[in-house]
Amino acid sequence: MQAFHLERRMVSVLGDFYPTGHLFVMFPTEAQARRAELLLEQQGHDCGHDCLLTPQDVLEVVHLFDKRDLWWPPVGTEERTARRFGELARAGHHALLVPVRDMQDCESVMEALRDADVSHAVRYRRFVIEDLVT
Repeated sequence: MQAFHLERRMVSVLGDFYPTGHLFVMFPTEAQARRAELLLEQQGHDCGHDCLLTPQDVLEVVHLFDKRDLWWPPVGTEERTARRFGELARAGHHALLVPVRDMQDCESVMEALRDADVSHAVRYRRFVIEDLVT
């Protein structure tokens, strides 16, 4: 697992956090996020590209939404999703950013995390943010 570093490919053309092809999974504590990583490894998931986000990392990602260069009303669930991430981060929640190739990969990851105390999870697909756990 890596420390989080925001990459340009994780940001939409409007400047919002939008890491297409990833799951963003939040946990109440850092220990629970690290336990989740172990659960994924035990299920054979390659965790080399997974990232751990601290509450501060999550808040910086959420603030991208507030720093847009141009005003454009939200089209989908981006604003609601960002607000939920922010609420949880302010309460001390950590997150894992997990790359997934397809629906089968997504289901495999979420199955491995079924007992991991997930507080919130979304899948970023092209043009769709899919709520997995709310």
